Amino acid sequence: MSRTLIIVVVIALILGMYGCSSYNGLVQEDTNVQEKWSQVQTQYQRRADLIPNLVRTVQGAANFEKSTLTAVIQARANATGMKLDANQLTPENIQKFQAAQDQLSGSLSRLLAVAESYPNLKANQNFSELQSQLEGTENRIAVSRNDFNGAVKVYNQSVRSFPNNIFAGIFGFPVKGFFEASQAAQSAPTVQF
Repeated sequence: MSRTLIIVVVIALILGMYGCSSYNGLVQEDTNVQEKWSQVQTQYQRRADLIPNLVRTVQGAANFEKSTLTAVIQARANATGMKLDANQLTPENIQKFQAAQDQLSGSLSRLLAVAESYPNLKANQNFSELQSQLEGTENRIAVSRNDFNGAVKVYNQSVRSFPNNIFAGIFGFPVKGFFEASQAAQSAPTVQF
């Protein structure tokens, strides 16, 4: 009787220690995903902060298309209005967030393309600096998104692997969503001369 009790207690202790270890590992990976998400948000916020300066500089150019500026301002409002907490990183929520950011990227691309038609705007030093900062920010966004996807991959592998999946289910660690390429990025752009 006492031998059976000792075996049961030892097995319970081993399972308890493994459960604690699994839980702590999942917490570390979840925290890493949250950190990477905050870096993504920081870069998107940087882009959103540059846009008003870019718009003001472009508005100074005579006869600039108002519809293009309005589209950029509206897209920025939509993108900054889409707040996503690190605990809400489901594939559906990330897709909604990405759609708002893609709308802003498209509007900015149109703004920069139309700006090419304005020689006095292209010669403006502020515009050139803002355009350069925006390009650098887009690169930072890409790096942050890649880092985020890497952290989500490690997290999801841990959450879905046996026996961690048992503890993840018990302790409420859901699978997180990845950033995916936008539909516009699926086809190569057409270049005409």
